Amino acid sequence: MPAQITDAMIVQWVAGFLWPFFRVAGFFMAVPLIGSQTLPSNIRLLLSLVVTLAILPMVPDVPQIDLISLEAFLVIAQQVLVGVAFGFVVQVVYQVFALAGQMYAMQAGLGFASMADPANGVNTTVVAQFLVIGANLLFVTMNGHLALIQILADSFRMIPIGFSGIDREFFWALVNLGGWMFASAFLIVIPGVTALLMVQAGLGIVTRAAPQLNIFSLGFPFMMTFSLLIAWIGLTTLTPHFENVFEFGLSFLNDWIESRA
Repeated sequence: MPAQITDAMIVQWVAGFLWPFFRVAGFFMAVPLIGSQTLPSNIRLLLSLVVTLAILPMVPDVPQIDLISLEAFLVIAQQVLVGVAFGFVVQVVYQVFALAGQMYAMQAGLGFASMADPANGVNTTVVAQFLVIGANLLFVTMNGHLALIQILADSFRMIPIGFSGIDREFFWALVNLGGWMFASAFLIVIPGVTALLMVQAGLGIVTRAAPQLNIFSLGFPFMMTFSLLIAWIGLTTLTPHFENVFEFGLSFLNDWIESRA
């Protein structure tokens, strides 16, 4: 006689899919590229379903919780919080390049060249947009999206589905990421800013030596030309910075997940 399918079995199957789905959906809601406003929500939902089905065999047994209860809503909130926290770490990594572009543009006099960022809904400088687009391309080229999915799949084994998840230490680590973000952005732009400072010092010496030269009519196009030239030369050194920043972000998530084992 074939085994009968009971209501409890159906509820267990649905719960076994829903709990991982909420963590994956929360992650894709906050992660760059996929979580941006340019990607339709139905595509994001479909991708969450596909990734959940792919990692479902690696998910351990889920707790026996009634789907229509307060405990179920608490578990859902916990899983969404875990996914959003992981996506927020990736957002911080991407904001390093946006902040670096903003710093350089303001120092180089390129701050007026701004455009609407469709992903975040704010105006950013063209230099920042260029660095973010380059970060997106390098991230996909280095299979960073696959590494994130692997870390997300490992999180179900290290952080089982239940009422425990994000703790106080992780929130403090997220706060400390703010200082790391500013420091990393400054390290990226410090060669270009130093070169611009030397150019400005040279213009000051020229103006002092020849007062008849109008610094306002001469310095602005001069600084614009040199800032673009310095940015073009600095592109050769951006790839190591991209690799270091992405490696730090992935190792940050991986180390925290392994610490919960």
